[in-house]
Amino acid sequence: MSISLSKGQRIDLTKTNPGLVKGIIGLGWDLNQYDGGAGFDLDASAFLADEKGNCQNDHDFIFYNNLKHPSGGVEHTGDNRTGEGSGDDEQLVVDFSKIPENIHRVGITVTIHDAESRNQNFGQVSNAFVRFVDEVTGKELIRYDLGEDFSIETAVVVCELYRHNGDWKFNAIGSGFSGGLAALCRNYGLEV
Repeated sequence: MSISLSKGQRIDLTKTNPGLVKGIIGLGWDLNQYDGGAGFDLDASAFLADEKGNCQNDHDFIFYNNLKHPSGGVEHTGDNRTGEGSGDDEQLVVDFSKIPENIHRVGITVTIHDAESRNQNFGQVSNAFVRFVDEVTGKELIRYDLGEDFSIETAVVVCELYRHNGDWKFNAIGSGFSGGLAALCRNYGLEV
């Protein structure tokens, strides 16, 4: 049975699930009634960061134009430009055994593509969630529903996977940013 988390909660992943090596991070969302004349494209990304929370280079930023980390530790399965349908809209596959030792956290984010020019924000998004699924068993281990407390934000740090005493944990963050992808990149120490 899946464990539902609230904003700010942390939970162990690998210690309480012995043998867990690979997982799927599924992200999903719906759109509120919207008629702005432009499509609404949400994009999932991952930032592989060191102990200080910074990415060392552009290869540590996984998104629709850089689908796989050189280590094979994190891979984006592809861009869904409409978000239509039920279930996961985008997925990232994490292989804990391949994540380099210098990586201490993996920030999972969602941004709205061209949000400013299209006058879009997360106030127009509903039913957003992230879930962590054991890739081997297909069992959903963790689910975090973000709620509806966003308005003008154009980017959200949904959750982080982080290393603690040799094990990996899950932190439900749900922190919004204005400034879209550029703001997130700066947050993780990357030049825009």
